[in-house]
Amino acid sequence: MTNGTVRLLDCNEAEHAAAILAILNEAIANSTALYDYAPRPPEAMAAWFATKRAHGFPVVGAVDASGKLLAFASWGTFRAFPAYKYTVEHSVYVHHEHRGQGLGKTLIAELIRRARAADLHALVGCIDASNQGSIALHERLGFTHSGTMAQVGFKFGRWLDAAFYQLLLETPARPVDG
Repeated sequence: MTNGTVRLLDCNEAEHAAAILAILNEAIANSTALYDYAPRPPEAMAAWFATKRAHGFPVVGAVDASGKLLAFASWGTFRAFPAYKYTVEHSVYVHHEHRGQGLGKTLIAELIRRARAADLHALVGCIDASNQGSIALHERLGFTHSGTMAQVGFKFGRWLDAAFYQLLLETPARPVDG
């Protein structure tokens, strides 16, 4: 899939772990997009990719014509109880030099497409409540605010509110227990 000179692909550990780590670590150091304090070490990516592979979770990347990773998106377990099997928590991160170019929208739209194909029912995003750009993006894509948890994080010397946004899909056609 392409968007102008940007192409979407499935990321793999060997080719993309370092670029994903750089994007994550920049967000940790300079934003409230992640409620982590310290940059993650390179060895953390092995476990991260292993979890994605073990559960069949996608890691979708947006690359430029030269193959440079500009952004990525994925999903993971929402809560580790069987009845949540049709719900995932997604995330999208854009390299700081490429924000505002529509990459987040392209990646979330791809996650929505893949969620339908995987017979999922709900995508949940946990967004720092001060991140108006991400909130507006999610709302444009049909996500609705489902609640805010006040002061659940503390970073950069202040309390952070976590806002939850969800998108309900028409899938699966025949959900089952168990």
